[in-house]
Amino acid sequence: MEYKDVNVTSVQQLYTPKDNVGIELQASATASVFFEWASALAEDGISPQYEVLFDKVGGDFSKPVYSQTSDDMGLRSYATISHKTLDKVAQLAGFGSGEKGSLVWTVRSSRGVVQQRATVVRTLTVTRLLGFTEIPAQLFITGEGSEGGTDVSKALAFASPASGEFTIFTKLEAGKKYHFVSGKDTEARVFYTESGKLKESSTGDGAATVSETGIYRINLDFNISTVAMAKVVSLGWFFSPSNKVDIALTYQGNGIWKGTGRTEFHQEAWGRDERYKFEMVYDRDGTRLVSHWGPTNPSLDSRPGDNEDPAYFNMQEWPTSQWNNKWKLHGKFDNQMTTFTVYLNGEGVYRHTVELAQ
Repeated sequence: MEYKDVNVTSVQQLYTPKDNVGIELQASATASVFFEWASALAEDGISPQYEVLFDKVGGDFSKPVYSQTSDDMGLRSYATISHKTLDKVAQLAGFGSGEKGSLVWTVRSSRGVVQQRATVVRTLTVTRLLGFTEIPAQLFITGEGSEGGTDVSKALAFASPASGEFTIFTKLEAGKKYHFVSGKDTEARVFYTESGKLKESSTGDGAATVSETGIYRINLDFNISTVAMAKVVSLGWFFSPSNKVDIALTYQGNGIWKGTGRTEFHQEAWGRDERYKFEMVYDRDGTRLVSHWGPTNPSLDSRPGDNEDPAYFNMQEWPTSQWNNKWKLHGKFDNQMTTFTVYLNGEGVYRHTVELAQ
């Protein structure tokens, strides 16, 4: 039996959405836009299949930025396209998060290998979602200005304290570019910051720089596409009885600080006082900010045992105070040279270790 290509006509009319309609995309999972057009005809009388094509304004659909088959696996002369998908289309067309821009759309009919593009085109204006509809499961920092340089295999991981939120403490080099990636492979998505906003690059380009070399805390919120950055001025061992930092910690790389000093407990009428925490000083756009890092259990009030659960040393950020949210040192550290190591990175929970100095 000889196979013969079947001719198919192009779509002659687009019904909905109307030309130049504007749509403000919503984050709801059920939000969608209904696209409908006149049916095409196939020579053998069997229903053609359809795809909705999207392109940049001025594009000719020869390489559409996105295409989607119509409902019922391409057999219907209509398509229900979610706002989430339209946001992806707008991103592929180069629109930033929350930005407004125009796309053109049309329909391609096909029967077997024969395809026909509609003779009519419409414009659709969309306002992208402010946040990201597809939030990466993990995030890394890379680029010339980052600690790992341009070798993405050495990219440092962010921590993710909450859904859609990522934080990293890392050194950045002044004037050298850095960006963020969702993985360490060639298929990873690329993100960057611009004017306080988090954006995704559709081309793999896009980067940011800092004006001063230093240790930075970077907070990214994919839920609302924002970035907050502050330069870490210092981190030190805060001894509650003296109400100040008594041992400075120096940055080692990969979100790790380390410092050594003598830990002489303070004599009180009731005994020896060994309460401590860590103090971090930031600079955010010229404003000095101070926070304390203490235990995740705010009611903790006991010394660690010889075989203490490592969770005792887990840490989180707290408002400043002299006595609240503190740990206690084991008795063996009284009047000894002690080394503190703080881990604020994506390789595990935020934590610290306490050891007798070597």
